[in-house]
Amino acid sequence: MQLIVALTAALMLAASPTVAQTFPEKTVTIVVGASPGGSTDFSARLLADPLAIALGKPCIVENKAGASGNIAATQVARSRADGHTMLMQYSGYHVGNPHLFDKMPWELKDFAPVAVVTFSPHVIAVHPAVKANNLKELAELAKASPGDLRYGSSGNGSIQHLAMEMFAQMTGVKLTHVPYKGAAPAVIDVIGGRVEIMNTTPPSLVSHIRAAKLKALAYTSDKRHPLLSEIPTSAEAGLPGYEVASWFGILVPAKTPPKVIDRLSNEIRKIVETDEFRRKVEEQGAVAAFMGPEDFKALIDKEFAYWGSVIKTAGIKGDE
Repeated sequence: MQLIVALTAALMLAASPTVAQTFPEKTVTIVVGASPGGSTDFSARLLADPLAIALGKPCIVENKAGASGNIAATQVARSRADGHTMLMQYSGYHVGNPHLFDKMPWELKDFAPVAVVTFSPHVIAVHPAVKANNLKELAELAKASPGDLRYGSSGNGSIQHLAMEMFAQMTGVKLTHVPYKGAAPAVIDVIGGRVEIMNTTPPSLVSHIRAAKLKALAYTSDKRHPLLSEIPTSAEAGLPGYEVASWFGILVPAKTPPKVIDRLSNEIRKIVETDEFRRKVEEQGAVAAFMGPEDFKALIDKEFAYWGSVIKTAGIKGDE
C-alpha cells in the first residue's frame, strides 16, 4: 500500500510540469457567476476573444448565475487545476460571501489569483428632489432625520448595501436599506422617488444622470473618471477616504501549476494594457487596471478584512 501511495504521489508531481508545458490543450472556459449583461459578464466577454487569440485555443464564457455567485465559484474550485477552467470573479462575492453566509461551499484558499482585469468605482446618485448636492450635505440631511432617507441595493449583503453601510459608519448617520432583486429595479425606484439614494457602478446610472432623472453626488474614487469628469470624487464631495471600487478578476483552482498561472497572467496583462481594451472599459464607466497574482492576493486579503469588519459592525447576513 505504501508503495502505491508513493507511486501515485510521484506521478502527480510529474504531471504538473507536463500540464504547464502543454497548456492550453483544449478550449478555455471563463465561468461567470452572474447573468449576461452585467459588469462581471462584460469583463469576461471583453477578455475572452483576445485571450483566445493569445492562447491559440477557443475561449468561451459560461454564465452560472445564482446563490450570490456561489454556484460558479464552487464549480471552478472543484474543477481540474490545469488552467482550462477559470472564474471571472466579482469582489463583492469573493470577499463578502465568506462573512455573509454561515455555510459556504468554497473558501478563499480554494483559489489562486491570476489577474485583476477591471476596477469599477461607484457613483452615489439621489432623486433630484433630495436637498443635497454633495456627500457632506447628504450626511447632514441624514443626521437631521435619522432613518428617513432610504437607499436601494441589488440585495441583502450586496456591494451596494455594504457601500452604504460604509458611508453610514464613516459619517455616523442612520439610513434605511431597501433590498431589491437586482440593481435595475432599485434604480427605477430611485428615479420614481420611492427611495432616495443609490450607490452602484456607473453603467446602471449614467444615462439617467445625463437625462437629469438622477442627481450624481460623487464618484467613489480618488480620481475623476475621464468620461464622467463632471462628477466629483468623494473627497471633492466632502467625504475624504470614502473609496469604493468593485474589482473583477480571474482566479483558478488553487493547485493550478505556477507556470500556467504565469502564462495566463502575462497574456491577460498584455490585453488589459491595450488601448482598445482600455477604451471599451472606460466607455462603461469603469477602469482597465491590471494587477498580477501577488498584488491581487494582497488586495483580496486587505478587502476580506475590511469588508468583514463592515459586515460584522452592521450585523449583515446573506439571504440563504
